[in-house]
Amino acid sequence: MLKIGLSGGIGSGKSTVAAVFAELGALIVDSDKIAREVVEPGTPGLAQLVEAFGAEILAEDGTLDRPKLAAKVFGDDEARAQLNAITHPLVAARSQELVEAAPPEQVVVRDIPLLVELGLAPFFSLAVIVEAPPEERLRRLTEARGMSEEDALARIRSQASDDARRAAADIVLDNSGSPEDLRARVRELWAERIAPFHEHVLARTPPPAPEAYVLAEPDPTWQAQAARLIARVSVAAGGKAVRADHIGSTAVPGLAAKNVIDLQLTVASLQDADELVEPLAAIGFIPVPGVDHDNPHGAAASADQDMSRWRKRFCVSADPGRPANLHLRVDGWPNQRFALLFRDWLRAAPAVADEYLAVKQRAAARARETDNPADGDDQVKEPWFATAYPRAVRWAQETGWSPAPASSGP
Repeated sequence: MLKIGLSGGIGSGKSTVAAVFAELGALIVDSDKIAREVVEPGTPGLAQLVEAFGAEILAEDGTLDRPKLAAKVFGDDEARAQLNAITHPLVAARSQELVEAAPPEQVVVRDIPLLVELGLAPFFSLAVIVEAPPEERLRRLTEARGMSEEDALARIRSQASDDARRAAADIVLDNSGSPEDLRARVRELWAERIAPFHEHVLARTPPPAPEAYVLAEPDPTWQAQAARLIARVSVAAGGKAVRADHIGSTAVPGLAAKNVIDLQLTVASLQDADELVEPLAAIGFIPVPGVDHDNPHGAAASADQDMSRWRKRFCVSADPGRPANLHLRVDGWPNQRFALLFRDWLRAAPAVADEYLAVKQRAAARARETDNPADGDDQVKEPWFATAYPRAVRWAQETGWSPAPASSGP
């Protein structure tokens, strides 16, 4: 089951996106609809609201008079918090019931207006945000929904900012054009990203490896993309995560790299790593059989008794829109420490980063010559790492290096 979080500001067009997802076969779990259901007449939810805000919030027929309730809580942070404390747990519980009742082969889209405000994006394999300019949203709210301009502006301003939504989004759908333009983009997104992502998650198979060794120019958004993945991995790993970090070349600002984000999930033991295989696969990080160790460096390269401490588990993202590798390594083992040390060394020593870039460029050229992407790493990068490892260790000793706080925690 692939779980997608869908959100967007009021008037952004989120409902149109949800409708297209439904046409394409997704199960839509609509938080707004459920929020109405859990306060219908006779429900514990409505009884709690009456107790909190008084019987005057009821219409003559005993149903909830939403405008009257809105008048009581809008602009009053304490009252709104009280309302949320009553309704949010009820909505969450009912939503979870619907998700658990869905068949495992289903794509489930949770339509959550407050996805960003509630910090729920890491609980989904993808977060999709629908966006439209504020002036266009204002026009839709006043013309299509009949709101006053004052009310519409107040509601827009009470929600998360566009910047906050973009920071949480794996995918931003621009709805500044026509409804049909938006529908076409949703169908394209489904065909090119969501459907293949879902297929790989169901089959527990990794996507095909890239056919070419290509270095991409530095992308200033790599850090933010990694942060979203780290948050998702940390939620899936729960208490078994010691720390989670962005590592590798994409974690070094300004360094060209393959457009693949490398993450390291530190665990207390390989047993913990093995127990995380299924939870990580469920969110889209598929284990790769046979990739169970790193090439040892230093004393371990010639000491068989130390080789075991270079073991790991390895997963790749099934999301074709965001290639990523996840290395599960044991806390304190040399491969776990070296991943952090190497990243920090390159960040602190631009000359070394330049040297490493030249090595990667030679590796890419070698891969092109032999038409084998693996040759670049095996024949060029690994020999360089054998000499770089002791230099990095010396730098750590000279500077008193120790791992900085994790990029994110469980």
